Amino acid sequence: MRKKSKSKDMNLPQHLQHIHAHAAGIDIGSKSHFVSVPEGSSEQAVREFASFTDDLQQMADWLIACSVTTVAVESTGIHWIPVFEILESKGLEVKLVNARHVKNVPGRKSDILDCQWLQRLHTYGLLEGAFRPPEQICTLRGYVRQRMNLVRYAASHVQHMQKALAQMNLQLANVVSNITGKTGMQIIKAILAGERDPLILAGLRDQRCKNSEETIARSLHGNYRPEHLFSLKQAVDLYDFYQGQIVECDREILAQLATFDSTSDTDKRPPGSLEEALQQMTCVDLTEIDGIDTNSALKIIAEIGLDMSRWKSAKHFASWLGLCPGTKVSGGKILSGRSKQVANRAAATLRMAAFSLFNSKSALGAYLRRQRSRLGAPKAITATAHKLARLVYSMLKHGTAYVDIGQDYYEERYRSRVVQKLKRKAQEFGYQLIDIAKTQPETATT
Repeated sequence: MRKKSKSKDMNLPQHLQHIHAHAAGIDIGSKSHFVSVPEGSSEQAVREFASFTDDLQQMADWLIACSVTTVAVESTGIHWIPVFEILESKGLEVKLVNARHVKNVPGRKSDILDCQWLQRLHTYGLLEGAFRPPEQICTLRGYVRQRMNLVRYAASHVQHMQKALAQMNLQLANVVSNITGKTGMQIIKAILAGERDPLILAGLRDQRCKNSEETIARSLHGNYRPEHLFSLKQAVDLYDFYQGQIVECDREILAQLATFDSTSDTDKRPPGSLEEALQQMTCVDLTEIDGIDTNSALKIIAEIGLDMSRWKSAKHFASWLGLCPGTKVSGGKILSGRSKQVANRAAATLRMAAFSLFNSKSALGAYLRRQRSRLGAPKAITATAHKLARLVYSMLKHGTAYVDIGQDYYEERYRSRVVQKLKRKAQEFGYQLIDIAKTQPETATT
């Protein structure tokens, strides 16, 4: 039987031969996992294992006993993480595959069929593993994502503070730019301490505040109901709590960044801030790029890592981020050029960085505004994020620095390209483009 199957494989085309003869497939579930191994490697080709840790250890030992060397695991929620880590610790090659790429043919659907389908596709080499950074970057990514969650939780309590103030008709949000700033928090905490005089509360105004004390005092005439004050107090306490958690998370992030080997041979001292730590890691300053600050650079590094060899070129990197136009073509006709939807935090960070460039006087800001006039704001943001991604790729891979050419230089270069194009068009139709400013005679001045 084995000789017959081997001869069958030899008659198949090269791309359909068994590339991974010792491959297994695992269908991930919340309570149990179904595992499929090649026929003949075990008396039972498909087994079910519970999701407990000791069962996962037994699953790894069984796969090794079946001479399995590579495993395809479907990315289902977060339930794949313990399976991935245990199998990888046992020395098995684990490929995390996208669920959209392994959809079964229409018909019967069961967990057993799913794991067998995964095993079959992986045997013929038809599955590609998802990107997963090294363990050190994964640890950093966990801290950074936790910080993002804490920031989101704190923001929700800022909304609760605004709601409680609005219910008491305290229009503080209309006279200060940010109620969590120095002026806003001093006034709110004074209100919670029992102060009700608008003039005394307005006297807490910081001198940098644009509105005067009289304007702020007028906004602080309200109805101080006890239930709304209680809601405001709890929102402020929760906001302060999450701010403390964010500070603690920043300390853990800085400690994790200190574990990375510095790429510079001259600077071996421990980093004192996130900016120094990032520059020691990458040997470049990503914050030189307009729109990218320290937090944005940290999020990008935590998601993509430092090894740019994972992507063949900047185009592949931008495509992985989902920032390239789509290629939905049939019969020579472009059906859609919409970018693919990718749940990528690095791409979301680059889009937010691009969004902040609308009023920038840099070359990237001029590019964003020109694209907005042509394509609209959403597509312009994606196009600018694509340009930011290429810059990040080039800086991390080649160690080059970014130098802003400026808005004026960019506009002049764009104008020269348009003029050259018009000249070529005029020559094609037998005309000549003439500069009016050079042909008009100079007027005499008295």
